[in-house]
Formats: sequence, C-alpha cells, structure tokens
Amino acid sequence: MRGAGMTGYRLRIAVIDTGINARHPHICAPTHAVMFDPQDPSRSFDDVLGHGTAVTAAIQEKAPDADYYILKLFDNSLRATGRRLLRAIEWTIEHQMDIVNLSLGTPNFDHRSALEALVARGAAAGVVLVAARSSEQTPVLPGRLEGVIGVDVDWNLSRDQYRISKENGSLIFYASGFPRPLPGIPVARNLSGISFAVANMTGFVARASKYLENRSIDRVVSVLTSETPELIS
Repeated sequence: MRGAGMTGYRLRIAVIDTGINARHPHICAPTHAVMFDPQDPSRSFDDVLGHGTAVTAAIQEKAPDADYYILKLFDNSLRATGRRLLRAIEWTIEHQMDIVNLSLGTPNFDHRSALEALVARGAAAGVVLVAARSSEQTPVLPGRLEGVIGVDVDWNLSRDQYRISKENGSLIFYASGFPRPLPGIPVARNLSGISFAVANMTGFVARASKYLENRSIDRVVSVLTSETPELIS
C-alpha cells in the first residue's frame, strides 16, 4: 500500500500552463479550473495545445492524491503578457496553494521587481514555487530568483531521478525533460523539454512534502538535498 503523504495527499498543487484535458487517461487526480483573471471572463479551460495536460500528467504520476488547480495562462501559443503571469502567481498566493508549477517563465527582466515581491509574499505564506530557469537557453523569471526552486534539464536522468548542483551559492535542480510516455508514440515525436523537467521536479517536491506539516521552501529544499547523494558543491 502506498503511503498517503508520499503521493501528495491533501496537497494543493497549482499548474500555470495551457489548461487541461480532464478526459485524458493520464489525468488521474481531481482538477479544478481557476478563473484567475477577472478581465478575461470568457476564456475556456480546454487545452488546445496538449502542453498543460502533459505537464499536469507528469506531476500526477508522482503525486496522484493531490488536488490540482489549473490556471490557463496560455491559449493557442506559449506566449502571454507579463501582467497575466503576475496575476496568475498572485492568485496562487491569495488562495494558499501548497506548490505552484510554472514550467515556463518570462525573459523580460523588467518584471523582476514585481516578481521578487510576489516570491517573497509566497514564501511568507508557505507557497513553494517550482519554475523553469531557462527557456531554450534564455534565462527566465521567476525561476532565476532566490526563494524559487529553479529547474533545468538533465537529459541523462531518468524520470524517477533528480539531482542538485550549486552555482554561485545558489542551488539548481535538474530533472528529466521527458513527459509520461504515450502508447504507440515514439519518444522523439512526443513533447519534451524544460517544461517537463519542471513538472517532474514538482512531483519530487510534492513527495518531499510528505515529511512536512508546516511547509516552507527551506524545509522542502532540506528534504530534497537529504534524499539525493548527487549534490555538487
């Protein structure tokens, strides 16, 4: 029998992405569509790209007993305004999410101050943000900020592994860039990349939270570093 804490029991995980196809067979946990932007009341939550569904499925594989809150940031392409990104993150803090998955980010560092303020608010509220550090080798925010579990891809890792390195005193988390495999679809034809490294890492963060009643990023990082021997100093 699997332990409830190990599988994300009672965790609230927000996924900021392209929506959800709740009928997909890999979606196995309760999902709740979130209207986070009052200026966009007509938006559908259907995932027309498949990206958010694959990201959510990768997390749910590791944490199937959590509740998932779906914030549709992107629609027909993986592009959105900085204002929408800020509003989405703000919603997760206001509604006390435990973990937030942001598989992408903004390369516009003009938003740095606003994002730093949100990250600080989230940390004070016990919200753990897991985010991409780069997009196609371009640095992005908020994954580069202190107080965020910033993730990069390591193509040599399997999907049940992660590793940690230290760069200029900051920890960087690495995970596989592959999603859950689809029957009959070759790996080369499936989605892959930084989005799924973040999703896989979010799954590990959910599992690490099994030890923690009062969750904080420092406590979660402490568990993650104690569970892998591959910390590079």
